Amino acid sequence: MNKLPAILMLIAIAMPAVAATRTVTLSVPGMNCAACPITVKKALGNVPGVSRTEVNLDRREATVTFDDGRTNLEALTRATQDAGYPSTVAGGAR
Repeated sequence: MNKLPAILMLIAIAMPAVAATRTVTLSVPGMNCAACPITVKKALGNVPGVSRTEVNLDRREATVTFDDGRTNLEALTRATQDAGYPSTVAGGAR
């Protein structure tokens, strides 16, 4: 029984190590002017856990690298939606 607290502590310490950096491409079809990518990039950049965002107006896509221990796909699509640009996952998440 004495080992239980130590085991629980080790599990708690190891949990953040399970989180991984992921990259996903979002389709953002509503972008249609030069200001749109700026707005989308800012919205995604404000999501905690996002480390990099590249937005391409011609392809109407945003590629986002994020810590999946701090955020998730739902938060990313919600951020673009709240900025006025609904998005969906375009390519597979890595």
